[in-house]
Amino acid sequence: MTPVRVGLFGLLGSGNLGNDGSLEAVLGYLRAEHPEAVVDALCGGPETVTARYAIPAARLHWYRGEYRTASRAGAVAGKGLGKVVDAFRTAAWVRAHDVVIVPGMGVLEATLPLRPWSFPYSLFLLCASGRLFGTRVALVGVGAAPIGNRATRTLVRWSARLAAYRSYRDAQSRDAMRAMGVDTARDEVHPDLAFALPTPRRSTPSGPPGTVCVGVMAFHGGDDDRARADEIHRRYLDGVTRFVRALAEDGRPVRLLTGDACDTPVVAAILDAVDSPLVTAAETASLADLMEEMAVADTVVATRYHNLVCALKTGTPTLALSYAAKSDALMDRMGLAAYCHPAREVDADRLFEQFRELERRSAQLRQTLAERNHTAERQLGVHFTQLTTTLFPAADHARAHARQETP
Repeated sequence: MTPVRVGLFGLLGSGNLGNDGSLEAVLGYLRAEHPEAVVDALCGGPETVTARYAIPAARLHWYRGEYRTASRAGAVAGKGLGKVVDAFRTAAWVRAHDVVIVPGMGVLEATLPLRPWSFPYSLFLLCASGRLFGTRVALVGVGAAPIGNRATRTLVRWSARLAAYRSYRDAQSRDAMRAMGVDTARDEVHPDLAFALPTPRRSTPSGPPGTVCVGVMAFHGGDDDRARADEIHRRYLDGVTRFVRALAEDGRPVRLLTGDACDTPVVAAILDAVDSPLVTAAETASLADLMEEMAVADTVVATRYHNLVCALKTGTPTLALSYAAKSDALMDRMGLAAYCHPAREVDADRLFEQFRELERRSAQLRQTLAERNHTAERQLGVHFTQLTTTLFPAADHARAHARQETP
């Protein structure tokens, strides 16, 4: 049989650890279940993806300055020309594959600032090309949310409609797509793909006892908050800084964590404002690194969605600085719905009270997380089996025939 050609698509290798974790989970599935597949990627950071995951990769955008603000005429023209060139590049890349997978990520939402001609346009090109050339495009375990901007909403809706397969990381994502006019009757819901990644074993902490991991974010609100972005960021940073200072004054060691390269200035600002040897920053290059830090911590307080996933997956009691409904849904799924605090309105005193309550119930919550993690792993196993049946029918048929032939 001719090996199936599988493409992976998205803002991968661009510095967002959550996106790369979803890629790693799907690669693990492909290598375990479809080792014969020929895999490559069209992504944001091709050099990183090739170096880290040993697969060929090409740039998502022809114009290298796609994500820089275009203020000069040349840059504006370059971006405009890039949109035309990308239409042909994407079509040619899709045509060379049997299956294209968009692994996880919030590709059907705008909970962070997003322009319609940016990734939504790229996703539309992908799904339209798949429909044109008969390549199965699968949106696997993606996030979705209501979108206010009309152009973005239209591109997202048509991308979803044109995809051959869709599954979501929570029920509210499926509900959001249904509300946008997408027929979701056959769409599946399962835990986030990162729950399929290996979990580090809890070991004796190498650092001081009582460590609290605090995951921070360059948070400026969502796509509809652009006019208030600076104000939202200042309030968030001030609230988190006060909370970290309170922990240090209480004698608690604090490890600051990030989930994207853009979060580094937030860490620097907190370290500068809280001058204490108890507050340090961790260097993390993957979700595995994040989980190693969180597995030996007493407690985690985090903002980014995949920081929360990592903390919950390690079974560490977690408090969410929630910036979107997806965070609330995740905490509810894992039995910690009571431990959410709004990222837009961080009240350091109230946050510290919630933190104390979380620690008082630590033993009970660890048991709850162990049970919920077991369920999540089982559900993802079922989902990957369904994915094989849908996207790789020839391989699934061959395996079934081989089982029948085995005495």
